[in-house]
This record gives sequence, structure tokens and C-alpha cells, in this order.
Amino acid sequence: MIKFILWLFTFCLVTTVMGQKANYKQAERFLNLGSLVGTTSIIPNALKGTDKFWYKYQTGDGVHYYLVDPSSKTQRELFDRERVAGEISRVTHKPINYKDLKISGVRLEKGNDVVYFTSEKIEFQYDARSGKVIPADSVKVSVEKKKKGENKKLETSPKNNKTQQWNGTYSPDSCYTVYAKRHNLYLFCVRDSSEIQLTTDGTPECSYAGKSLDTTGKKVAAPVEWLAGSKYFYVEREDKRKMESLYLVNTVTQGRPTLNEYKYSMPGDKNIRKNELHVFSVDQRKEVEFPIEKWKDQTLTVYKIGKPVKNLYLLRKKRTCDEVEFCRVIPETGEVKVVIHEKCEPYFNDQLFNVHLLHDGEEIVWWSERTGHGHYYRYDKDGNLKNVITSGGWTAGKIVKVDTVKQTLYFEAYGQKKGEFPYFALLNKVRLDGKGDVQLLTPELATHKVHFLAGGRYFVDNFSRADMEPRSVLRNSDGKIVLELASPDLSRLYETGWKMPEPFTVKAADNMTDLYGYMWKPADFDSTKRYPIISYVYPGPQTEAVPFEFSVVTAFNNAALAQVGFIVVTFGHRGGSPLRDRWYHTYGYGNLRDYPLADDKYGLEQLIDRYPFIDGERVGIFGHSGGGFMSTAAICTYPDFYKAAVSSAGNHDNNIYNIWWGETHHGIKERVVTEKKKVKNPVTGKDSTITVKTVEFEKPNIPTNIELASRLKGHLLLVAGDADNNVHPANTMRMVDALMKAGKNFDMFILPGQGHGYRGIALDFFKRKLWFHFGKYLLDDHSSEGFNEIDAYMRLK
Repeated sequence: MIKFILWLFTFCLVTTVMGQKANYKQAERFLNLGSLVGTTSIIPNALKGTDKFWYKYQTGDGVHYYLVDPSSKTQRELFDRERVAGEISRVTHKPINYKDLKISGVRLEKGNDVVYFTSEKIEFQYDARSGKVIPADSVKVSVEKKKKGENKKLETSPKNNKTQQWNGTYSPDSCYTVYAKRHNLYLFCVRDSSEIQLTTDGTPECSYAGKSLDTTGKKVAAPVEWLAGSKYFYVEREDKRKMESLYLVNTVTQGRPTLNEYKYSMPGDKNIRKNELHVFSVDQRKEVEFPIEKWKDQTLTVYKIGKPVKNLYLLRKKRTCDEVEFCRVIPETGEVKVVIHEKCEPYFNDQLFNVHLLHDGEEIVWWSERTGHGHYYRYDKDGNLKNVITSGGWTAGKIVKVDTVKQTLYFEAYGQKKGEFPYFALLNKVRLDGKGDVQLLTPELATHKVHFLAGGRYFVDNFSRADMEPRSVLRNSDGKIVLELASPDLSRLYETGWKMPEPFTVKAADNMTDLYGYMWKPADFDSTKRYPIISYVYPGPQTEAVPFEFSVVTAFNNAALAQVGFIVVTFGHRGGSPLRDRWYHTYGYGNLRDYPLADDKYGLEQLIDRYPFIDGERVGIFGHSGGGFMSTAAICTYPDFYKAAVSSAGNHDNNIYNIWWGETHHGIKERVVTEKKKVKNPVTGKDSTITVKTVEFEKPNIPTNIELASRLKGHLLLVAGDADNNVHPANTMRMVDALMKAGKNFDMFILPGQGHGYRGIALDFFKRKLWFHFGKYLLDDHSSEGFNEIDAYMRLK
């Protein structure tokens, strides 16, 4: 009897768990909810010479146009939409929907009571006092514009007689112009119409004409920047001549498939792309020689002040990515003067690193992680540290505005509120001299995106987070809210059953580091049921999959996937976001495959233990690009934990992925090779032996998913686009080859004509195949099989 009861209990449990049906119909409804949201962020259009601005905003009631006056703390609609639409219809004889009124070219006159705008290619004038809408005097307007255009032409044309042959980039004194022909530079003297060829080494793969591919010999623009005084100019150039190529075949073109060849640097390549800076002297009619190259295969970033350029700088970085120099380039002496030199192991944070030049280069604002957190420092023009601008156990981010009159820096910061979500951008201000405390201007725990008005006294603050509705306010420069602006109407969205994702925190595998994430549930969620859990992953190290702000459609639409019948989560991993401290984002250095895996598994185990509605026996994982790489690594590393995975466009072999990803985050070693050579003495004619030292780089050995193929137990779906020039489809094909050789069963499909980001029908197809894969292997629902058309299947459901 006891055995029978146990058998009956087990049977009922299995039936309950495995009898769940995939709700593809509900998931389908959640795919296209973006149209129910409308505007979520305000972009102010400033009125010249004032703090006033206007903006456009769309809700369920249609499009509205608002005028804001910060000084009086007022907001009003620019015009009566119905009246304006009616008048436009009367003039154009076209039906106009006042709720979808499309206008452009807005300007205001006479105390902002007269509004000019363009609609249906006609300029109209609206008088707010009388309510009249009339076509503007098109003849008068066109004459005025023509006169302004002629005057401008006369002012900017050298000697008012610019001809068609004098094209290119003009010097500040209008005496010279520079252009390119057949990828080389030419200097043209306006005074005597003489042309001087300055270079002879230009080629299509190392062109002075930038991205131009023209080889016909006609004059084309060159990316030239003139220095003040008209005696020097410079141009940046990329040298790709010795780089090796990758190849893709366009399989969906009409007629014969065509070959797509492109240059691509991989970790450890001997010949990579080189950045060059070339400075030319007008008086000498030639290039000025500079000792720019300090390190083999260094990268260069050019910084300039003014237009024309008053001062010229460059930032050079070693190929090992752990040492940089900020230098002043002085054309008159041919000198490259090192201003700031810094080392940062194992690598510099490319996402947040910043240099800002003040007072024509007299002062330098420099971002550094030297204390473990990214902060700003102020240097003088010679590289002497004047003061620390920011400090503390948080990260200073992007510079938003610098007020040089008030000596104030406005910047984003992350992690200022301990124990809270560390990825929200909060606006702060601080004195450049470091005196006084940092002032937090946007205290709401959310991602803030701000737009300062021209006067700098006010800014529009748009803020939201994944579990909070968007809000837009007008603040003054001290952060005080002056005015509430328009907000979205989400009532229709909520009527569909859509719900905000729920935030959560788990520990990393070290059981000390906090990891932050969000959870999506089905709209018909029942806490008494048990659901499979799916982890959406992207391991970084330059970003994470965690959403920072409100969005109905995140990643590959986690909300829609949850409707199929899953708990869907995403959270960070050590080695992920660069917005946290230096230790966190460099955790995975030298371990470019395995570093996030233990954290994902341990985080999921905590959620399984915490919530009885999560079934720990049915765990899935999916991701795209780095997430595709990680999902395959995870199901092969922990084959008894993850039961199903979808791996999209994964870089399964980082040895053939791009140089930045592999060398920056896995490392590359520099070595000096000493070689003895015999040379002939030009005076004596006798041979002598000299020692020559050269720098070489050791090709890194990065672990791959291919090495894990034999460990696969669960159900893996591999996906790739055959036109992906970022993560080459060879990554997926090598994984397929390894799985076949290991005798493993798996699924795979290729999306024809798709690059790294899937689009159109292919994206829709992929999303549904993602649902079907998890529905089949986590819900044991095979109802998606046997249908030839996915759309027809959806209609049947």
C-alpha cells in the first residue's frame, strides 16, 4: 500500500511538472508591445539666446508639442493641435490627423507668441494670440535665405572668386587647400594655382583620403585638420596593407554567390592595423618628422583644441594595453613631449577612460583607476598633478559638462549608494580644484540621461530603471526640480498583462561579491506551480546583460520568453561591467572562457533555493555573441546542471575573434629578441658583428569551447548568420565539427545573409526557434513539431 501511494505521488508530481504546455500565443502577444509605450525621453530644442525650449512628446493621445519657460516654471502646448491640423489641411487639400501632426523647422518670434514651422513642405505661421494659422510668405523667406546664403558664400570664399578647381580643405587664411588624388595628398596654392604633390606612398589600404576607394585620379576630400596660423596641417591614416583577410560568401545575392573580403586582426597576429599621424609644413612643402612611434604596434588617438587647431596632442598605448602616454605634438620643433605617463595592469578601462583639455591645454582633466576606482585628476600643461578632483569607493564616469567660468565639472557616477544597484548613472558636480564635496544632483536610484540647456543654468533629466516608469523633469544646476515635464501613458501596456521585471541580488561564487539582476515571470504566474528557469547571459568584460533603464523589449525580449512558461533571469558576473571597481571588471583577465561560469551557476542555485516556484531540475541558458560563447561553455562545463542552451553567434574560438577582445582581456606577452648580424664597415670595408634587438609578441593560447565538446549532455542549439563579419561563422562551424567528432547530438541552423545583429524575418524566426527549443526540452512540449510554417503555427495556437 505504501509503495502504491509513493508511486501515485511520484506520478502526479511528474505529470504536473512535465504536463505544462508552452504558451506560445501569449509570448507572441508580448513581442510587439513597444508601440504601446510612446515617448519615454525628452530631447529639448533650445530657443536661441534664452533658457526656453520646446519638445515633442507622444502618448496614447497622439503627438504633443510643448514650450517650456524655466524662469517662470511654466509649460504649455505650442499650439492648438486641431486648429493647426485643420488649417494645414485647408491649405494643402490633404487629410491631416491632428493626433499625428508632423512638423519640423520650429522657430519662435515676437516673445514666443508667433510660431513658424514646416509641414507638408510648406512653412506656416501660427499666432498664439489670435489663433490664426497662415502660410508664411514663401517668396520673402526664400529671398532672405538666398541673401544669407550669398553673404555667407562671399565671407567664406577665398578672395570671393572660388572656382570648381579650388576644392578640398582650406587653410584658415584661405591661401591653400589640401585634397587627395589616388590616395595621396596634394597642396594647392590659391594665389598662383600651383599644385604640389606631398606624398607618394598612399594606397587603397593605406590612404590619405580616409575611407575613399577612388583611384581615378579625381580630387577627393581628405581628413585634413589645419593648425592655426595656416603653416601646418595634419591627417590621420590607417595602415592595413599587411593585415590578413577574412572571407564571407554572400549566398542570397541574385545570380552567382559573391565573395566578401575584409581585413581582420586576430590575437597574436604579426601584422595588425596601424594608426598614423602625419603633420605637414606648408612652407617646406613636406612632412614634418616626429618620433611618434615609441612602442611596436602601438595605438594612437589624436586630441585637438580649437578649429583651426591651436594645440595638438596624441595618446599612444602599448599593444599590451597596460601603459599609455599623453603627448603634446609641437610642429615648429618636431618634438613629441610626454605630458602624462601611466601604467595600469592588467589593462586600461577603455569604456570609461577619458581626457579633457581646458583653457587651450593649460589644464588637463585625466581619468584613472589608480586607486581601484575610476576618478578624475587635474594636471597642468606640463603634466604636474595639481589636485585630485574626485575620490571614494565609487566610479566616476562620463563627463557631461565643464563650466570653466565657475570651475565646475558635471559628470556621471556609479555605485555611490552602497548596497544598491551599482550600474545607475547619477549626475554629480564638483569643483575642478577638488575643494568642497561632490554634490549629487540626481539622487533618484535610476539611470539618468541629462541634457543641459545652452545657458548651463538648467538641464532636462530623463530617468528610469527596468522596474520603474520613465520620468522627465527640469532641474536647475543645483539639482533642484523646477518643473515636471510630460510622462508616458502606460495604461494600455499594463492591460496586456505586461509587468515590470523584479530586481534581485545574489552572491558570486566567492560568497562575498554582490551580483545584481532582474527576473521576468509569466503574466499568468502562479506561485503554487513550479517553473523552469532560464538565464540570459552576456559575460562582458565591456558590459553586462543587466538592463539599466526602462524598456519593454530587452535583449531578445525576455518578457516574451517568460510568457512561454518560464522564469527568465539575467544578472552580472565577476569580470563583467567596467562600471564597477577595477578588481571586478578585470577578474576574468587571462581566463577568457571560464571566468563567469561558476557565478552564473551559483547565482541560479541561490534563486532555486530562495523561491519554491523555480524547478532546479529544469535549467536553461542562452545568449548572443559573448553570451552565445558563454551559454555553450556553461552547458558543457556543468552538463548535469544546465539541461538546455541556445547559443547565438558565439565566439567559440577566441583565437580567431578580434584582437581587442582577445589581447586586452586575455593578455599578450611582449618579448625582446636579440639577434647578431654581420655588417660591412663603409670606411674599412671589413665585416663586423652588431647586436640587433627587436620586439615580438607571443601569440596567446586562449581556451575554446571546442575543447569542451565531449562533455555535452544536454540539448544545445547553435545559431549563426553566414554574413557575420564580427564573429565569423567559422566559430560556430568549428564547434559543430567538434561536436560531431565527439558523437554528440545537437541542433543547428544558419541564417542566410544575416550579420552579427539579426534583422527582419530572420530575427523573428530566431526568437520563435528559441521558444520552441526551450519549450521542447524544459517543458516537454513537442507541439511545435510538425508545422511547416511558424506563422501558421502561431495562428493555430
